[in-house]
Amino acid sequence: MVVLDLKGLSTIADFFVICSGENRNQIRAIAESIDEYFSKEKIFPIGKEGMESARWVLMDYGDMVVHIFDEETRAFYNLDKFWMDAGRIAVN
Repeated sequence: MVVLDLKGLSTIADFFVICSGENRNQIRAIAESIDEYFSKEKIFPIGKEGMESARWVLMDYGDMVVHIFDEETRAFYNLDKFWMDAGRIAVN
């Protein structure tokens, strides 16, 4: 998982969270877990796409966009490289 600091680089969002799942069920489970956690904090996505195919789930929280990929799709789009000028935020 990587968190990219896009402040000053993009008007899309301040942060991208990019992670991967090993299969579609795991990708859906990751997305549902994120949704459940934020919902408890009264934070709701502006939009959510890709749950059906679960190859690339995008969850837009305004200042933060979460991308959950399968490995093949993540490698194809390579957002990590596309945003290589963005700062990386350490995640424990």
